[in-house]
Amino acid sequence: MNVSVNKLVAGLLVSAGLVAGANAAQLTGAGATFPAPMYAKWAEAYKAQTGTTMNYQAIGSGGGVKQIMAKTVDFGASDDPVPAADLEKNGLAQFPAIIGGVVPVANIPGIAPGQLKLNNDVLSDIFRAKVTKWNDPAIASVNPGIKLPDTAITVVYRSDSSGTTAVFTDFLAQVSPGFKGVVGSGKTVNWPAGVGGKGNAGVAANVTKIDGAIGYVEYAYAKQNKMTHLSLINKDGKAVQPNEASFSAAAAKANWAGTPNFAVNLNNQPGAGSWPITSASFILMYKKAEKPEQSAEVLKFFNWALTKGQKMATDLDYVPLPDNAVKAIVKSWADIKSPDGKPVFVAK
Repeated sequence: MNVSVNKLVAGLLVSAGLVAGANAAQLTGAGATFPAPMYAKWAEAYKAQTGTTMNYQAIGSGGGVKQIMAKTVDFGASDDPVPAADLEKNGLAQFPAIIGGVVPVANIPGIAPGQLKLNNDVLSDIFRAKVTKWNDPAIASVNPGIKLPDTAITVVYRSDSSGTTAVFTDFLAQVSPGFKGVVGSGKTVNWPAGVGGKGNAGVAANVTKIDGAIGYVEYAYAKQNKMTHLSLINKDGKAVQPNEASFSAAAAKANWAGTPNFAVNLNNQPGAGSWPITSASFILMYKKAEKPEQSAEVLKFFNWALTKGQKMATDLDYVPLPDNAVKAIVKSWADIKSPDGKPVFVAK
């Protein structure tokens, strides 16, 4: 597809398009495709203001963890928070940068965006290959009055190690013992059937070209590609649409400061307006900075993003982190230190 988000991610490089000054910093990061549109917009604006370039490779959360572990980038990014034991073992700090929603998207003849709704049972049965036709009675019962085609369902899933997959399968495993038993949860799972796509962009492309397909992507990809998203029935039994308001509702009561390493799970939150598949995306850095100047520049970038770049987040239907979370995150940066034991960056 000739669309902006796919151009952004398919080349696996997100960077600002302006020429940096000779002495400007150049930062590198890699990982989750979920926040890539947001990081691109932040990078462009930040470079215009500071001259600092931020190059981000959108290679999937698993790749981001591998890259930071290999010390080939200044920061890694993952939508699936790294377990506390692994952070401790490898000397890593973790903090969230943005909140967004994972949405099911489909290519169904005659169905408009948001028109079709699914409950937890039907959604999980589709993705574990138990429901295989769009006019299945289980789907029809949730959508009275909608004419459903006799079209086979093709599941499209992430073929790479993916935080988006981790978020999506975590939700389905929470609400469906059948899904948990057959498929499980994690960055990679053994899907019973379907077609793989690399990155959010690869899933979006396959869903668009396959009649009857259904997949899952971060909402910015669905919106910017004008894809047909589905609405979901949430924990309170209410049908909700994916948007900034429903993502914000899901994140409203999150205890960021009180959760170790900020690893809050925002899936299946209560509330009439809550989108049921919501997640933060996380940044990974070494606590002992081998290149303190580079680490300081990374933290300057995210300090700017979390304090000055929030309007840009809402423009792309991501959700800014609340002020109390930002304060806790900035405070946690004191743990990222130079070899002489001093914090590499102190916010003013």
